[in-house]
Amino acid sequence: MKVPKRSSRHKNAQKEEEKKLIEQKEERSEEEAEDFVESPVVSDDDDDEEFSDDDGSLSVSGSEDGHLPGEEDVFVSSDGEDSFDAKSDDASGNGASGSGRDDTEHDKDEDAESDNSRPVVLESDSSEDEVVPRNTVGDVPLEWYKEEEHIGYDLAGKKIKKKERQDKLDSFLASVDDSKNWRKIYDEYNDEEVELTKEEVKVIKRLLKGKAPHADFDPYAPYVDWFSWDDSKHPLSSAPEPKRRFIPSKWESKKVVQYVRAIRKGLIKFDEKPKEEPSAYLLWGDDSTAIDRQGLAYIPAPKPKLPGHEESYNPSLEYIPTQEEINSYQLMYEEDRPKFIPKRFTSLRSVPAYEKAVNENFGRCLDLYLCPRARKKRINIDPESLKPKLPSRKDLRPYPTSCYLEYKGHKGPVVSISTESTGQWIASGSTDGTVRIWEVETGRCIRIWELGESVHHVSWNPLPERPILAVCKGEDVYLLNTGLGNAEEQKSLEELLRVETGPSPDDSDNDKTIVNWVQDDKIGGIRAVLIHLLSKKQTQRIPFKLHGLPVSTAFHPSRSVFFISTKKNIRVYDLLKQKLIKKLETGVREVSSIAVHPGGDNLIVGSRDGKLCWFDMDLSSQPYRVLKCHPKDVNRVAFHRSYPLFASSSDDCTAYVFHGMVYSDLNQNPLIVPLEILRGHGSENGRGVMDCKFHPRQPWLFTAGADSVIKLYCH
Repeated sequence: MKVPKRSSRHKNAQKEEEKKLIEQKEERSEEEAEDFVESPVVSDDDDDEEFSDDDGSLSVSGSEDGHLPGEEDVFVSSDGEDSFDAKSDDASGNGASGSGRDDTEHDKDEDAESDNSRPVVLESDSSEDEVVPRNTVGDVPLEWYKEEEHIGYDLAGKKIKKKERQDKLDSFLASVDDSKNWRKIYDEYNDEEVELTKEEVKVIKRLLKGKAPHADFDPYAPYVDWFSWDDSKHPLSSAPEPKRRFIPSKWESKKVVQYVRAIRKGLIKFDEKPKEEPSAYLLWGDDSTAIDRQGLAYIPAPKPKLPGHEESYNPSLEYIPTQEEINSYQLMYEEDRPKFIPKRFTSLRSVPAYEKAVNENFGRCLDLYLCPRARKKRINIDPESLKPKLPSRKDLRPYPTSCYLEYKGHKGPVVSISTESTGQWIASGSTDGTVRIWEVETGRCIRIWELGESVHHVSWNPLPERPILAVCKGEDVYLLNTGLGNAEEQKSLEELLRVETGPSPDDSDNDKTIVNWVQDDKIGGIRAVLIHLLSKKQTQRIPFKLHGLPVSTAFHPSRSVFFISTKKNIRVYDLLKQKLIKKLETGVREVSSIAVHPGGDNLIVGSRDGKLCWFDMDLSSQPYRVLKCHPKDVNRVAFHRSYPLFASSSDDCTAYVFHGMVYSDLNQNPLIVPLEILRGHGSENGRGVMDCKFHPRQPWLFTAGADSVIKLYCH
């Protein structure tokens, strides 16, 4: 056996070691290729490539050829593998192999140091295991710290100083010399470089490829069929379970809510045992004595009378009536006559059919059908309690109650009266064609005007310094100077009533005190309402369209508001703005007269069907209260200027006086109380009291009747 020389053995051992190092180096290059994430130069090819200076590649050394003598040329390719120059790994086994062995050993030491420098953190779902950041500025943008010497504050509250920035060329050269530079990431938030471990590189690589971060996860696990049935081969039944079968049912939730409510109300009880029905019960017992009856108001059905000895087929002789008693039954009323007459039979088989069985069964069914099943409580109401609680009439005094004075002198029915603003004089107009002025206290007539035609209406001027009387006769309106007042007032009245045209020859006696108002030819006197201005001697028509024949008009006591009533409705107009403010619906057959409360917010309407309608204009367009007190037509209604009183006169020869209090509180409704019925006028041609007016200062009422008498009622 030949023993090889030592030199040859040494060479063979050296070759085997070189082969092992080459294999280890190839394995390491493959592992690094798998762990690669991102290289400075990105390429789309998977193969190893060498980049020259022309195409923008980066080499290890700064020389033009990019080759270091005696060392390996390292390039970073797109697939993350370190490509080596073939010159350094030639098969001849020269000195380059030794240098390659030294490099691999050096790289292994660096990998071990880099891997051991950072401890491997086990994965955990707990937030306590997370690494606390060194910088505590939170979401504050780092741009705010550009000009500062620090980038934030640590947990101790101290400033984190910025590191000195290296020259880009020096940092580039340092990164080229560092083989682990591709694993390092600059953290701007904490101003430090972080080196990724192999495990983190593998996770990032899997995420970039769209895979699960954990290698143990199997995305293509075999499907496990949790449900199986016999007819699963059928295409319809093999369909997966619908989603609605895994959603809670709304119907079940509703039923659960119903059960919960029933348990809370006590309808469902779990502790109590079910009631046991008694095996024996009273055959002829009364249902009213039963314990389980349906409430206190339950009335049991009526039961028929139980059969006694009389209904027996063989009763005793004492129950069988004699022939005389049977004959006496015929003389009784049918209600008092007994319905069953006992008879005696030898056996039950010989008993014939009951002739009244059908009638009695029908009567029994009728009783059951018509019998009430519940007790109805009868409420005993005192009729007096239904009356509204009104204050006593004694507490509402003063108001007119009795006739104190009569004014006689007219020869025809007195149609209209008007009181002077001071309350000293009263004017009246009659169908006999005369207008009279009376002194209130004495009843003396001081002035008479003969107009020769029936007077429709008279009215005093509300200003006491101008005692002018307006009289309406036919189609004309007369302004009469009453001659009352001192000389200065008379002189001003003469200047006021002076006109350019001469007076009519018919009124030659009173030519100085009468101004004739000539009818406008354009209007024609049909469905027109005129407003006369005495100071300018002008007459104008209201700028509103009339919806029907005007019945009555009235001015607002304090504002430029005008009321016009037709047969059915009342319209309220603003004269300054020339627009309709409100429309009041009376709901009566025909309106006869209206009167405005001194406050201006309430209105009373009289009608031809004997009704009085009180309107609160701030409340509604419908009547607040309707009073039906007169059996005949209401001719006139009137308010008192200072007292809470209003009155109405009718053709039934009566005048009603009411208490009408209007409160300043808008939340409190007006109080209306009937006080007195004034009688004393006589009827003439079916007419009664034609007009009524209150005294301006006293609680007195003047009434004008068709019997040509004016009465004064005082308290």
